[in-house]
Amino acid sequence: MSVERIVRIVAGSFVLISLALGVEASPVFVHSGFLWFTAFVGFNLLQSGFTRFCPMEIIFKKLGVRCPAQARA
Repeated sequence: MSVERIVRIVAGSFVLISLALGVEASPVFVHSGFLWFTAFVGFNLLQSGFTRFCPMEIIFKKLGVRCPAQARA
């Protein structure tokens, strides 16, 4: 699995979990402050689309997850 795909899966999971924890109508509501985390993840996805800089991608590469180009080599 590529780094880009893992980043998308993790980011989507973070958004869904933080929405569940931050929206008062949710049965697992904790605090509305979790919505700031949702905004943070969304902002990082937006800026990485323009700049190609993604902190999570850097972390996964340092952990040894291979890029598709590295997997072929």
